[in-house]
Amino acid sequence: MFDQFDASILNELQRNASLSNVDLADRIGLSESACLRRVKNLESKGVITHYAAHLDEKQVGLPGTVFVRVSLVSQREEQLLTFEEAVSHVPEVMECYLMSGDVDYIVRVVVRDAPDYERIHHTLTNLPGVDRVHSSFALRTILRRTRLPI
Repeated sequence: MFDQFDASILNELQRNASLSNVDLADRIGLSESACLRRVKNLESKGVITHYAAHLDEKQVGLPGTVFVRVSLVSQREEQLLTFEEAVSHVPEVMECYLMSGDVDYIVRVVVRDAPDYERIHHTLTNLPGVDRVHSSFALRTILRRTRLPI
């Protein structure tokens, strides 16, 4: 899918998205103009979707992670879309996945502590179409990747 230079660009930017074009070009062995042209091409194709800083959740006061399994009253498309729109406005929801199997969604939530989750639980249970939620607190993060294997 990608040649050696594109793969190298993607790997370097996943390690450090704040690299200057000069440093990036030097690391992958391309001229600055060729490197910039390739980065712009990867952006325009939607391969690179955005650049972000990854924060330490504990350092910003959100040390807890809760995985919430959500079942809706109905799986009609309009119900799914209504829920998806509503859950996207809950700031503590970091990820939400439509699932196959015995629940409709799995949601990852960040929290300060158990009382904070009680507040968020109330918010989630009052979203449109929610029938049931089952919550599991993560005890410890073993592995969390942000880099895709290119």
